[in-house]
Amino acid sequence: MSIRKVARMGHPVLREKARDLTPEEIGSDEFERLLEDMVDTMEEYGGIGLAAPQIHESLSVAIIEYADDHPRYSEQTEKKDGADGETSMPLTVFINPKVTVLDPAEQGFWEGCLSVPELRGLVYRPRKIRVDYLDRDAKPRSVVAEGFLATVFQHELDHLSGTLFVDRIRYAPGESPISFVEEYARYHVPARDSDVGELAD
Repeated sequence: MSIRKVARMGHPVLREKARDLTPEEIGSDEFERLLEDMVDTMEEYGGIGLAAPQIHESLSVAIIEYADDHPRYSEQTEKKDGADGETSMPLTVFINPKVTVLDPAEQGFWEGCLSVPELRGLVYRPRKIRVDYLDRDAKPRSVVAEGFLATVFQHELDHLSGTLFVDRIRYAPGESPISFVEEYARYHVPARDSDVGELAD
């Protein structure tokens, strides 16, 4: 187990399409060590998700761990009336994941990323999705996520196709949908009753 160096924007590994893993690879000792390193690295930096390309491994695997009472994000995950998707997630491994949009209505969050330090960007994504994936025993699984957790999934799984949150930002004259962290804290932190939320990493 070890804490890996995080790849930063500009490194080619973050722009590659990650390779799917075979069932034989999923059961290997090498893969288990990779997962341990991913967990250690995510916890070291206080993240709620991490994709393998972020630690220089171009493999289609990501981990997510998020409790809806997380002190940094609890305001983002208040369950809406009628919501039937997951809004929290115990530590889970997602191998060869595929995303299907279930509700194309969009929600906006100011996103940040360990691989894009010191920047925040306003990104709009579908509010409800299904993720089909293999678990660490190579068995097929699926999960439906909505609200903030749906954004977490889409942010992390974008890394597996070589996409960063900055690629999703929409620009318009006179607007500032991307900001350094200091200026974000000063000018852009969403109000509690805002339709826009925050995903710091």
